[in-house]
Amino acid sequence: MKRRVAISILGTTLDMGKWDNRWSRWRPNVGLCQQNGLFIDRLELIHDNHATALANRITADIATVSPATEVRSNVINFRDPWDFSEVYTNLRDFARSYPFDPDTEDYLVNITTGTHVAQICWFLLTEARIIPGQLLQLSPPRDREAEQDFAGTHRIIDLDLSRYDEIAKRFASEREDAASFLKSGISTRNAAFNRMIDEIEKVVIRSTAPVLLTGPTGAGKSQLARKIYELKKSQRKVSGPFIEVNCATLRGDQAMSTLFGHVKGAFTGAAGERSGLLKSADKGVLFLDEIGELGLDEQAMCLRAIEEKRFLPVGADREVSADFQLLAGTNRDLGEDVRMGKFREDLYARLNLWTFQLPGLRERKEDIEPNLDFELRRHLEREGENVTFNKEARERYLAFATGPQAAWSANFRDLSASVTRMATLAPHGRITTDVVDDEVRRLNNFWRSSSDNHAINTLVEELLGAEAAARLDLFDATQLSAVIRTCREHTTASAAGRTLFANSRLEKKSSNDADRLVKYLARFDLKFEEIRKPS
Repeated sequence: MKRRVAISILGTTLDMGKWDNRWSRWRPNVGLCQQNGLFIDRLELIHDNHATALANRITADIATVSPATEVRSNVINFRDPWDFSEVYTNLRDFARSYPFDPDTEDYLVNITTGTHVAQICWFLLTEARIIPGQLLQLSPPRDREAEQDFAGTHRIIDLDLSRYDEIAKRFASEREDAASFLKSGISTRNAAFNRMIDEIEKVVIRSTAPVLLTGPTGAGKSQLARKIYELKKSQRKVSGPFIEVNCATLRGDQAMSTLFGHVKGAFTGAAGERSGLLKSADKGVLFLDEIGELGLDEQAMCLRAIEEKRFLPVGADREVSADFQLLAGTNRDLGEDVRMGKFREDLYARLNLWTFQLPGLRERKEDIEPNLDFELRRHLEREGENVTFNKEARERYLAFATGPQAAWSANFRDLSASVTRMATLAPHGRITTDVVDDEVRRLNNFWRSSSDNHAINTLVEELLGAEAAARLDLFDATQLSAVIRTCREHTTASAAGRTLFANSRLEKKSSNDADRLVKYLARFDLKFEEIRKPS
């Protein structure tokens, strides 16, 4: 049978009793050892060094009423027993150093004595399982006749909510409501996505650390970031505004000024002072979308602002402060950017504490149908028109949308645009099979064109780099992409030239195909040997 151990703070007022007759009133720590059906094998009595005499008297009185109870004295000095930080730190240190042995002992934490601050700390330490026990509440005798034994009554408080069905159900319901809120009220069916949302709900309620949302364009990062803010605000975790900025639109001095603000005259055109978005987000949430597009200087200042809550506006000689919760979004692989020197390793480490990868629409095909209904409801709210599918049209669209031919390259943006088009073109508010067939053709053409452009951009970026490729017109990029593909099919410049200039060769406009090819590639600082087919 396990031994029962009680942990209790000495009550300097309640435990004192009357000096002339200390048996004339209820004293909690003495009464603790007199409870019917609750024998205490050992009492860990906590007091400061100024109350040693009282602690000795209580120990002696317990020996009178319960000789088999061992009382151990634990001296903890509180400079201010109403200072939460001090009290919690001292009680936590006591708990961490205590040799708990749950296999052979049961522990009760007495919350009857001590300040309200101490009682709250006992609750937190027990709930967090730093103290592996239960809470104990003592009460004095209720009537005069019962006062003759001075024991009073007790109640053990079990913090395991699973034993309280109604509380547990309400707690679970509130969590479900919060998770549903993050999903915009859409009943998603993807198990992995639902697990991720459940974890996000826990993190954003319990933590103020930065959160990084990754995933492809159109996966819903911005929408989820705003929902996170609204949830935190409803829980009174933040009181300030939601500030969103797309970092891909920030360049040079504009980036510094937009984020950190500037003073008057900081640079040409700075006619007045600007507070900056970080300052505007004070007490609220700052969402830096596409954070991977920030320059290294801006990244360094962001890191300091996150860690120290201080930063220096452009041109200023005094720092300003702002306390905000940071959310960041990106469709890039920041780990790879770190390895390539494009993103600061220390900032990535700070952001990578809580990272959530949002799946694309093709990875959540079972969620297309509920999102389809959601988009129709949004159309009703925007346009005031209730649009529905007929049965055959709905089945045909869902078969296409969930099939292998549906690329959904822009993810939920594609789906939203698709539903909007069908709802707009639906005759008399009814989407028919003809409307669906037209939309399917439209989507396939769009995805085919996007795929071709993506392939062109990828091939050109591979050789020229992202910055140089971005400066090319679509005409030049398309032409260069075709030339590169041809070069990779031949081992010599002459052979590639003969393919590229086949018609002009017949008309004898030029006799040196290799020279023409070499000169064309030189316009882009490329050499045939760099891109040719391996021999």
